[in-house]
Amino acid sequence: MSEFIKGCGHTAFRVSDMEASVKFYHEALGFEKAFEIADDKGNPWIVYMYIGNGQFIELFYGNKNGEKARGSIGYEHLCLETLDIHKTADNIVKTGNPLDASPDIKNDGNWQCWTHDPDGNRIEIMQMNPDSLQLNYIKSQN
Repeated sequence: MSEFIKGCGHTAFRVSDMEASVKFYHEALGFEKAFEIADDKGNPWIVYMYIGNGQFIELFYGNKNGEKARGSIGYEHLCLETLDIHKTADNIVKTGNPLDASPDIKNDGNWQCWTHDPDGNRIEIMQMNPDSLQLNYIKSQN
């Protein structure tokens, strides 16, 4: 068991058709649409699908105004949950690895920082805050 990572917070995908993707994850796999997050300008940005047992899939809009958004359709990033974002970020740097974004509280109310693996795959490190959108949704399901 890792001293830094608690578990997988979510896996994120960039999708070409949000409505079709939400329908697939809901109807074919039985996941519930939990909530949406708008970007800083109030535009649709992310839809969270709730798997159960505190697990989510994060779906990013892949097209904006008919144009591709940053990145290609498919894998966006892996989110790993930690109990101490600062300790984990310090360890990433201490071991000679890149920290692409320092710890900060983001739109969902959680702490996050970013790194990437040797192949460039993006990895979000997240520390959940008690009043975050994710934990509020999980509490509402109990």
